[in-house]
Amino acid sequence: MKKIALAGGCFWGVDEFFSRKEGVLYTKSGYSNGDVENPTYEQVCSGNTGHAETVYIEYDENKISLNDILEKFFKVIDPTSLNRQGNDRGTQYRTGIYYIEESDKEIAEEFIRMKKPKYDKPIVVEVEPLKNFFDAEEYHQDYLKKNPRGYCHIDLSID
Repeated sequence: MKKIALAGGCFWGVDEFFSRKEGVLYTKSGYSNGDVENPTYEQVCSGNTGHAETVYIEYDENKISLNDILEKFFKVIDPTSLNRQGNDRGTQYRTGIYYIEESDKEIAEEFIRMKKPKYDKPIVVEVEPLKNFFDAEEYHQDYLKKNPRGYCHIDLSID
């Protein structure tokens, strides 16, 4: 089992999107790579904690590769949009690939290098180690399963 954390704007849609993918075993919404221990949603939304809304993903690499996960990720985000996805704006909505294993850094960086020619603007997706991850509040977990008509900037029908 492998692990990766992805920030792609509001975590509700990213979580729901990846929870539906074959080979993805577990997803959890949370806050990562900030400076405050166990921040609340309100603190993160203030823009003062440095955290990004992030989805922690565990997957079976025999069924889905990191490269496949990143392909799917780039289908549902705008990798050229800084601190904004859909209607959500702020540093907490930045895009990022936060790796746990050092070998995944190279895969992510190579993936982005290969994608650069397909975009007119620079890709602004961070590639950094996962420095920390704090679970989001329970009401954020599986939010779109609990609230199927909830806001989502992601087209969940994309494969």
